[in-house]
Amino acid sequence: MSARFDPVGADAYSDRVARARSTYRCTGCGHQVAKWVGRCPECGEWGTIDEVAAIPAAASSRATAAVAPSSPALRITDVDAESTAAVPTGIGELDRVLGRGVVPGSVILLAGEPGVGKSTLLLETVKHWAAKDRVALYITGEESAGQVRMRAERTGAVHPNVYLAAETDLATILGHVDSVRPSLMIVDSVQTVVATGTDGVTGGVTQIRAVTTALVSLAKNRGIAVILVGHVTKEGSVAGPRSLEHLVDVVLAFEGDKHSTLRMVRGVKNRFGAADEVGCFEQRDDGIHQVPDPSGIFLHQRDSDVSGSVTLVTMDGKRALVGEIQALANSTEMNIPRRAVSGLDMNRVSMVLAVLQARAGRREIAKSEVYLSTVGGMKVTEPAADLAIALAVYSTLTNKPIPQSTVVVGEVGLGGEIRRVSGVARRLAEAKRLGFREAIIPAATDEVLPKGIRVLRVATLGDAVHLRDSTPIDAPF
Repeated sequence: MSARFDPVGADAYSDRVARARSTYRCTGCGHQVAKWVGRCPECGEWGTIDEVAAIPAAASSRATAAVAPSSPALRITDVDAESTAAVPTGIGELDRVLGRGVVPGSVILLAGEPGVGKSTLLLETVKHWAAKDRVALYITGEESAGQVRMRAERTGAVHPNVYLAAETDLATILGHVDSVRPSLMIVDSVQTVVATGTDGVTGGVTQIRAVTTALVSLAKNRGIAVILVGHVTKEGSVAGPRSLEHLVDVVLAFEGDKHSTLRMVRGVKNRFGAADEVGCFEQRDDGIHQVPDPSGIFLHQRDSDVSGSVTLVTMDGKRALVGEIQALANSTEMNIPRRAVSGLDMNRVSMVLAVLQARAGRREIAKSEVYLSTVGGMKVTEPAADLAIALAVYSTLTNKPIPQSTVVVGEVGLGGEIRRVSGVARRLAEAKRLGFREAIIPAATDEVLPKGIRVLRVATLGDAVHLRDSTPIDAPF
């Protein structure tokens, strides 16, 4: 008996073949796996595996037909470099991070936690942009146009050259661009925009990638500078696919503590300038204001020397910032003394305390509660703060203040050695500008140091401690 053809079985077989040809790819790192998994085995990210349809063999082997270009290729010497010159935004701290300003045709991603002040900063940006007789288009997807207008009135950002639209549909946004013809467009935020015809939920990986790709193409073809507002995850990274950071030209991180008015714009990626610059701002009732000289915020003004307080100079990107570390140590009967840290790396502090106990002979640290904090909400994570931490704890243990006119810079090794750090000349130049007269630095420093500030070199932590012990309390080093 001959076999009968079963159309239902044939369809099921075709589905199985199509499913077998599909692969799964991580949107974060691009790693491919044979089947869907919850966590990428390559980068360890959760929920980043998406199904990708495989290209049929016939289609992949077929040669692609040539298409005539819309414009001929130019010699590199014939390309007008002035057309992509950076345009200043009018906000010096933001231009510092961007690299002299906004480049026409560039796409900038500004990411930060909710409520940190991203929208307020961008309203300040469009205000300065419109004041130079340039047109700016502000697309809001999270708030109504009336809410944005209220904030603009409060911050003084109302200008006839600023156009406002509350839209979430990508096609409608492109229509606004055709009618307004702006030179700067703000999209707040990219997670709220929907690309019609693309699968996935609003704010999902597929939608964000499609929206960003379309906006990047728009910026490049028309020479419009586009700033995208992005959300961040609980870990502080940019929400959405990791490819989002690769699509844009500049990635800025907007940071700030809810208990402090200080805000930092930090460059993470920049195709037009340095990627390690930082800009300082202060959030006030009437908007956000730039702080061109933030060192004074991180210093506590006191009339006399206090034990446990040490001034350091830290490098935040290429910027030297003078700050202050305060320490307090109290004896306790607890088997495990408490360690409390604010603004510093807890693991780094624990290591410095262990070295201070073993190499400098301060055995009482094992039976003392130690509290360490920075002043003004400053966050210090670089190893160059090790010596300042050690001397602050030593000062409070011995009740011997370190003069206010002294700054401390140096990394502490496990053997008690003081290792050299980078940018010592720039650090001391900033300290000298603010009126400091002495500096304790690693002995191995080989940079050309500025004149006018007394330099004390120490090779080990014991040398630094002996330097403090051999100096009278009421005299400078």
